[in-house]
Amino acid sequence: MFMKKILMFSACTFFFFASCRQGTKTAGGSADSLAIKAINDSSLTQYLSVIAADSLQGRKPFTEGETKTINYLKSQFEHLGLKPGNGDSYFQEVPMVEIKSVPENNMVFEGKTTSLSLNYLTDFVAGTRRVQEEVSINNSPLVFAGYGIVAPEYGWNDYAGLNVKGKTVVVLINDPGFADSALFKGKNMTYYGRWTYKFEEAARQGAAGIIIVHDTEPAAYPWTVVRSGWSKSKLNLQSPDNGMSRAVIEGWISLDKAKQLFALDGKSFDKLALDARKKGFKAIDLNITTSLKVKNTIKKSVSYNVLATIPGNRQKDEAIIYSAHWDHLGIGEQVKGDSIYNGAVDNATGVASLFEIASAFKKLPKSPERTILFISYTAEEQGLLGSEYYAKHPVFPLAKTVANINMDMMGIAGKTKDIVVYGFGQSELEDYASEAAKKQGRVIVPDPVPSSGLYYRSDHFNLAKVGVPSLFTGSGVDNIEHGRAWGLKQVADFTKLRYHSPQDNFDAKTWDLSGIVEDVRMLFDMGYRLSNEAGFPKWKAGSEFKAIREKK
Repeated sequence: MFMKKILMFSACTFFFFASCRQGTKTAGGSADSLAIKAINDSSLTQYLSVIAADSLQGRKPFTEGETKTINYLKSQFEHLGLKPGNGDSYFQEVPMVEIKSVPENNMVFEGKTTSLSLNYLTDFVAGTRRVQEEVSINNSPLVFAGYGIVAPEYGWNDYAGLNVKGKTVVVLINDPGFADSALFKGKNMTYYGRWTYKFEEAARQGAAGIIIVHDTEPAAYPWTVVRSGWSKSKLNLQSPDNGMSRAVIEGWISLDKAKQLFALDGKSFDKLALDARKKGFKAIDLNITTSLKVKNTIKKSVSYNVLATIPGNRQKDEAIIYSAHWDHLGIGEQVKGDSIYNGAVDNATGVASLFEIASAFKKLPKSPERTILFISYTAEEQGLLGSEYYAKHPVFPLAKTVANINMDMMGIAGKTKDIVVYGFGQSELEDYASEAAKKQGRVIVPDPVPSSGLYYRSDHFNLAKVGVPSLFTGSGVDNIEHGRAWGLKQVADFTKLRYHSPQDNFDAKTWDLSGIVEDVRMLFDMGYRLSNEAGFPKWKAGSEFKAIREKK
């Protein structure tokens, strides 16, 4: 959903308030009707009023809010009659390190004759993954490395012939396909466009620092999202090398300041950004150096994934995963008089949906043949950390994991004629989704904002990376009452005004949950069908995850 989302946004952020409660066909005609009816707006409201409450303090890992949240999740799974999902425990320990990075001063760039000083949070953000009390770069030469991508399958290498050891690379957000539909996957962003990838690649190349230029349109979120995410402490999985393989400094710079930066050497940022879209682009030395010292407050501790199961019958060693991250951003900068980042849409809605689906399965007259595993992950907002840890330490063998159905930022603006599938064309799970949606008189459609790359921005991605067919849907945009254009506007408004801000709050009086009820019923119907089959859904031809699964 990682600064997912940071990111993020697209149709799954559907946050506005329509009063469209028209009747539609019920999903799950093959399932027991009592099970389907267990998914309703009344119970959703009860869950949301707790998960998105101020008392949980924004649900950030390593805080009192985490303790309250995971204990609430455990108590609800127990109340619903689910078994512990990790042996005899509902919890899976996830060792992490928390680093609060604060630059000691402004970030200074020195050109041949002039300099530029940037203000923290307003103009730039920066931190480190190195577990050290202090890190710094001094007079590090700047290099513009285009998109900062090495993608052999697309014949693309922005680092070709470039030695960046000791240097700081400046790179563009997204991938070249955003600007030229003939490149990569066109508007459908690949993982190469993710900010996390760019940091990873710079480290592999040996760069001392990396700065991503923020641009709202290709990023799919405004600078305020970057600022809110980086103004707080950040979490990473603990690593044997204490993060020393990462670049010393990782950060972002605003678009306006990037243009001023390039001008220090008499260069046009706009022209070089255009040049970077062309295959064979060669990195440019900017004849500028930068220095920055960052002080760090460090804490190593353990966070928790929360797991619960409904054991299967004849095929109980095979599992279907329903997932939704429980964490959000905690308490941070005050915005419009509020400093608690409640994350109601992101992702109290997903957690509430987990409970709804669990309740539906428990009301079936007979337990499913396969085990249903419910996982609420930690630290999604920090970079999909909880799911990354689970993928490396799975409770069920990956070869026996049938599928992952992920729920993140469910739509709350009423019923739609469609339902969005992110990463459209990836797996046969879409065919299951299509059949379940058809029972409701709906259709599945691709992401209307594919450049946001949401398939790579939520927890299912880590399961996909290890070969498990994974589905991530967002509520549709073609609203029954108001139409598609209205729906798309709600997406844009949520992203601009509420996403990753203290304004993402739950309001029982204005939220229309009729759409989420339909979506969750559809996802239940899919899993119910999968739970009683013998076969495994497959990745489709052309998916980058197909070969991984076939090796299992």
